[in-house]
Amino acid sequence: MTVTGRDLEAGFRSLRLGKAPVIFHASLKAFGQVGGGAETVVEALVNSFPAALASAFTYKTMVTPGTGPEGNAIVYGSGQDANRMAEFFTPDMPADSLMGVIPETLRRNPRANRSDHPIFSFAGIGADPFLAAQTLAEPFAPLGALEQAGGWVLLMGVDHTVNTGIHVAEKLAGRRAFVRWALTPEGVRECPSFPGCSAGFDAIVPEVEKQTRRVKIGEATVQAVPLKALFKAVKALIKKDPLALLCQREDCARCNQIRALTRPHEPTKAGK
Repeated sequence: MTVTGRDLEAGFRSLRLGKAPVIFHASLKAFGQVGGGAETVVEALVNSFPAALASAFTYKTMVTPGTGPEGNAIVYGSGQDANRMAEFFTPDMPADSLMGVIPETLRRNPRANRSDHPIFSFAGIGADPFLAAQTLAEPFAPLGALEQAGGWVLLMGVDHTVNTGIHVAEKLAGRRAFVRWALTPEGVRECPSFPGCSAGFDAIVPEVEKQTRRVKIGEATVQAVPLKALFKAVKALIKKDPLALLCQREDCARCNQIRALTRPHEPTKAGK
């Protein structure tokens, strides 16, 4: 069965989000066959919500310097080959393939605007006030502004491991962030507030279950969570357990660094 724009819009209406703006994360493949592909999904989002935002991150701009601050979960001087392949950030740079084809299709839409962070840009339609909130020091400020406006996060065929809003709440809870660097036409720029790993974020599911709305569209489960409730749940969970939402990979430098700072007696595996 082919999913149509009408199917998508009917599904979005059934979530009963009213006039709320949304940040979405999506997998086109999860829907099954969609007539018109990613363009149909973008049009359905724009027709259903007053503002629709998506991550348009560009990791290919990142470089690793020879030296830097300690405890930064990075091996300085490594990645020389990657540094040589790094690209200058430009406003028309495609979003990283990890973002998916739907966010990239939104970015290319002639009605869309994009913020200018060299790593963590966002694209949106009807979203200019949220995009304008971003600064180099506060890359996820658009989501903070969205939360203040009563916004929701839509997870379309994906789970919370891609939910960027959780990074905002981590910072509000006092969890440390890192520093990274990006190549721009003005030179290499230091980019603070680089977040930790998101591989453990699905642990938030029980904490927001009561506030989560779901609908099946085609083969995809679409989840909607109010950002206000999400932020509150993440902050409460980290206050209860400072190691909450960290991943369990032994080689994860960022999660290991956070553990080391939380429990100083434990050795860190993060690079110096």
